[in-house]
Amino acid sequence: MQVFRQGSVSLHMREAWRRMSRRTALARLRLTRHTMRVPERLIVAPTDLRSIDPFFVEELLNGRILLAGRVLELEGQSPFALELPSQAFAARLHSFRWLRHLRAEKSDQASALARSILNDWMAVHGRRLKGIAWAPDTAAQRLIAWLSHSPVVLQGTDGGFYRRFMRMLVFHVRYLRRVAATTRDGETRFRVRIALALSSVAMPNGASTLKRAGQALDREIDRQILQDGGHISRNPRVALELLLDLLPLRQTYVNLGHDAPARLIPGIDRMYPALRFFRHQDGDLALFNGATSTLANELMSVLRYDETAGQVFKALPHTKYHRLAAGHAVVIVDTGAPASADLSRTAHAGCLSFEMSSGKSRFIINSGSPNFAGDRYIQAARATAAHSTVTLDDTSSSQFSKSKTLGPVIVSGVKKVIVERAETEDGRDYVRAVHDGYLSTFGYAHERELSLNANGTILAGRDRFFVPEGKKSLLKGDGLASARFHIHPSISLLQTETDSALLIAPDGETWVLSSPGNEVLVAEDIFFADASGMRSSDQLEIVFPIAEKPEIRWFLSYRP
Repeated sequence: MQVFRQGSVSLHMREAWRRMSRRTALARLRLTRHTMRVPERLIVAPTDLRSIDPFFVEELLNGRILLAGRVLELEGQSPFALELPSQAFAARLHSFRWLRHLRAEKSDQASALARSILNDWMAVHGRRLKGIAWAPDTAAQRLIAWLSHSPVVLQGTDGGFYRRFMRMLVFHVRYLRRVAATTRDGETRFRVRIALALSSVAMPNGASTLKRAGQALDREIDRQILQDGGHISRNPRVALELLLDLLPLRQTYVNLGHDAPARLIPGIDRMYPALRFFRHQDGDLALFNGATSTLANELMSVLRYDETAGQVFKALPHTKYHRLAAGHAVVIVDTGAPASADLSRTAHAGCLSFEMSSGKSRFIINSGSPNFAGDRYIQAARATAAHSTVTLDDTSSSQFSKSKTLGPVIVSGVKKVIVERAETEDGRDYVRAVHDGYLSTFGYAHERELSLNANGTILAGRDRFFVPEGKKSLLKGDGLASARFHIHPSISLLQTETDSALLIAPDGETWVLSSPGNEVLVAEDIFFADASGMRSSDQLEIVFPIAEKPEIRWFLSYRP
């Protein structure tokens, strides 16, 4: 407990310093904004690999903005004069990533409307330097979007708007330079460095500016992209998001004849095998640690630049995941814990959870993280119960802070995971892992063993709770454990016997989940990570009292 208090004090101090640094940076820039040297023009507009939606432009021209699953009716007003539908909507609106959709409508009318909204933003938030509009991640996304889509914004413009636009770009660069070092660790800090590197080549700058921006990006690549290619957040989706920005940056260096930062190309090459590691048989990415739905065309737009194609890794030892693959079956297992408190803000309590796909379908999944939803649903998706693993007394294996200052960082739970990986004489590939997430609360460790036969037709599982040597049970009562298997919404469930159920894919492929001697229950579920928003689904559950039955076995078997 004393260790937690010390860690909590450190986190509060770090967060206070971060907020003060941001306020100080904005205050200093406010005083010097009129003395900034502003270039006359941009050198290049980097490409954008993200998908476009012509429907967004059609609605925008009709006075409606569709973002984050919500609709804002403009009724002839600026969106920044209206109450925005949600925080997620506000973040996406202020990021200006939606400008990419205007590539589908290269008309003067669409450009004029985008320019009008951007002009309104500069008039309001270019002076009101606070709030979500100036969150570092939002500002970095906005800088990248403005640079990438400047041809759309500047099409048919006048000199006055051009100068205001250039001045605001310079302001963004100076702001992000000041806050980069104190920005929250992980994807946000990485994106700030990408934005600064991109601006250093897309705007007129000297060799020293290019060099400094490149070196800072190199340090972030070395620090955040682990040796096995995974990202330190342990979120498979983060690698895709970063590559969508890193690939255009690489191409911009090449197109302009500049030497790319030393770590950029090797870093990209290192990320690709890890990205493919998390890819299921249906082409989508696994749902671990904050990952949500993946647009197939965005994933393909990134993978077509992959020059590292080869055998998919069996494990990511630094990112701490394992993959079992045989026949048409793929099983991906989470065997790690968050690297730091900062990085745990979006991490999930899903240690020892797994996902399984076969043929063209995902069968067993985690519930994933919602694309756009309120904080209550985001936090519910982080609970252990939303993952295909085992809970004890309906308690998550890691607990989250409720401090408004710190945010929902992980404050206790899984600290150590012991993993063993081997192949048996009969060709079964298995992974056995033990985590200590329930040790301090209940005195028990959770052990899970998964093995896939050589044909990829039988996944055998074993879950066990035990009191480690030198510890004692802190259980009150039987201690009910619940092994959950979250089923992808496309899969149909059919209860056959009390100890088994059929899982039937749309193409007819069928698997059976069985647990001899135990009741397999069918229950309602929520799939958080659907592209269209949260939707209902099903889960299978095996409940067992660990005081009487500390171990269960279960099987997922292919049925021809």
